[in-house]
Amino acid sequence: MPEALFLKSFISTTTTPSTSVCSRPKTQIAPVYVKIKSNQRLHVVCQGMLTPRKFMRKRRKDEVFKDAADEADHKNWRSMMMEIEEKGSAVSVLRTQRIKDQPLPKSLVLGTLVRFKQLKKWNLVAEILEWLRGQNWWYFNEMDYLMFITAYGKLGDFNKAERILSYMNKKGYAPNVVSHTALMEAYGISGRCNNAEAIFRRMQSSGPQPSAVTYQLMLKIFVEANKFKEAEEIFESLLSEENTSMKPDQKMFHMMIYMYKKAGNFEKARRTFAVMAERGVPRTTITYNSLMSFETNYKEVSQIYDQMQRGGIRPDVVSYALLISAYGKGRREEEALAVFEEMLDAGVRPTRKAYNILLDAFAISGMVEQARTVFKSMRRDRYMPDLCSYTTMLSAYVNASDMEGAEKFFRRLKQDGFIPNVVTYGTMMKGYAKVSNLEKMMQYYEEMRLSGIKANQTIFTTIMDAYGKNSDFGSAVVWFKEMESSGVPPDQKAKNILLSLAKSVEEEREAKQLLQNSGNDELYKLLVYCAL
Repeated sequence: MPEALFLKSFISTTTTPSTSVCSRPKTQIAPVYVKIKSNQRLHVVCQGMLTPRKFMRKRRKDEVFKDAADEADHKNWRSMMMEIEEKGSAVSVLRTQRIKDQPLPKSLVLGTLVRFKQLKKWNLVAEILEWLRGQNWWYFNEMDYLMFITAYGKLGDFNKAERILSYMNKKGYAPNVVSHTALMEAYGISGRCNNAEAIFRRMQSSGPQPSAVTYQLMLKIFVEANKFKEAEEIFESLLSEENTSMKPDQKMFHMMIYMYKKAGNFEKARRTFAVMAERGVPRTTITYNSLMSFETNYKEVSQIYDQMQRGGIRPDVVSYALLISAYGKGRREEEALAVFEEMLDAGVRPTRKAYNILLDAFAISGMVEQARTVFKSMRRDRYMPDLCSYTTMLSAYVNASDMEGAEKFFRRLKQDGFIPNVVTYGTMMKGYAKVSNLEKMMQYYEEMRLSGIKANQTIFTTIMDAYGKNSDFGSAVVWFKEMESSGVPPDQKAKNILLSLAKSVEEEREAKQLLQNSGNDELYKLLVYCAL
């Protein structure tokens, strides 16, 4: 084993062209230890992460009550809320709170409704309101109906939303923008885009006039239904100088940036971003996060991050996670760790997803020790690793070609109560394919099948590639055909690999014939043309 030196050092700024705050030397960033081996590769040992931050420590919040009776009421209400959460039903618990058929205190009912509304537990809100509507002691007013129809709108239950709207009409409550918007949302969530659009167009023509929330919702429904042209038309009409009643707000701009991302049109996303400044619409962290999510190149992501900071906008956990992910995919583990440390020093609490992203940054390069440190830090900071965390840690062993360590960790994964999924099995198969142990690779394939898990494109491609690289083109062809017969259409990667495995003229001819039979897409034609 080569001799290794341990040097206490800060992250060097000469490796990164970006001016990101995370790549500049800062005295408040906790030092990291760089392990220098004879092969000149730098390995970051994440010792700084092992130091707990004060903001991560559990704090006890002191509460002040008016008197003993007020304290008892609060404790009783919390106990009731916990019971509702445990049972998953509110009405049965609320009934027990009534004393000798006396009405429940209005403050208790309203407090419960408001709290579940804040928690977005709309099923419980709808359940309570459905019960209250049939109680003689409760006066069901217009606000109750509006919350009722909103709850069914959020749940996507358009049948019940329509029913509530009918009740409102019978009671003499005129339909307003809130009730119309709630019904639109119910249609949108249930996939009835045309019904939602019909209500929106009727509101535009005969009222009630759509609110900003209505426009936001209609844009969202169009984008989710991939009706990009219709969404763009609405947004352009709002930008028009002729329109003076309603102008696009932050949320509308964010939705359009997201739409252009979904459509793969980065230029229009940038233009929309620029129009925000032209129209005086303040940019937020969400705005910059939307742009950062477009990019995979760490240089571009870092530039957007710098722009956000220059604008005086504070990054949130999503901002940091996007930058960490970009550095990780670019095999720049030092910068990824520096960003994570910067996030902790800024007092931003990491999420499980943020930890998984940093874990992946080390796993991609097979940096097992560093990945293990991140994995341990998750538990320390009260984030229990999930199956994604375990599978990512497993991939660190695989990418380091340490299949003995991978085997041990795979057993630990099961011992800790997790059930391997197709990605987990695919990771083990990839590892054995990498070291040309086809027997072990197929053992995991059979175990996966016996577990009732169907193979996906990645699994079939891994097996096909493994056999082909071990000079068994015939078996590679068999697995390509198996992919098709299993109802899994080969993607372009699988087709490219099959072509690359063909060495002789006969094999090339067979590969081209197979690809021709599986679909004549444009890229296939180009590959065949280039091969000729």
